[in-house]
Amino acid sequence: MRRWLFWICLFVFVSALVAVPDLKRTNTFVADGFDLPVGKPAGEGYYMARGFLSYHPGEDWNDVRGGNSDFGAPVYCIGNGVVTYSQDARMGWGNVVIVRHAFLEGGKLQMVDSMYAHLHQIMVKKGQQVKRGQQVGTIGTNRGMYTAHLHYEVRKNLFIGINRSRFAKDLTNYHRPSQFIAQRNKLPGAGRTASVPIGTYATDQSGYQIPQSDWKPGKKDKPAARPDRFRVNRFDDIGY
Repeated sequence: MRRWLFWICLFVFVSALVAVPDLKRTNTFVADGFDLPVGKPAGEGYYMARGFLSYHPGEDWNDVRGGNSDFGAPVYCIGNGVVTYSQDARMGWGNVVIVRHAFLEGGKLQMVDSMYAHLHQIMVKKGQQVKRGQQVGTIGTNRGMYTAHLHYEVRKNLFIGINRSRFAKDLTNYHRPSQFIAQRNKLPGAGRTASVPIGTYATDQSGYQIPQSDWKPGKKDKPAARPDRFRVNRFDDIGY
């Protein structure tokens, strides 16, 4: 009986090891502080059109001139890091860039992801090292789905990726972006590097078939004809 129990326990233990993803790591420069992603460094000429809400775990930023006046305007990386996602996520997201940041706080190394969505253009590649204030893309409309704006998030949970519906949209998984940046505008660690895990996302949307009503190859991003229009993707994510 004990022998059978031993083999059963061994089987469960080995199975658990196999189930754990083989996370890779890469080195990146430690963030010496964070800035807003538009109107760098402090959002000059922009305002927060929508803040952090229970269904909207990020912020939307628009040009103070309104409408599509910020279409094609630069989007900047909030701090030093490495690009972990850079592609057209389609659905409600459009072009998305995600950057992983390491920073020192309270004598400990911390990590967050910053996400930049609805981009007209992507200007960085997955695996690329990026610096604070470096342009990662331009503001878009997700092929006319929205009025031009930047949606961005700062995430505590490094497993979210593009699939928000699997995680609670609250402060256990997210930071309030502007608050996070204001509290960490200057940090120690300039010039230092740190090892960060990559390949942590549970899934991305690249393997899913996109309904033709939502996306067609070659359809170009353009200012929205109906600013109030949006769609919900198959993960039940509202990508605005």
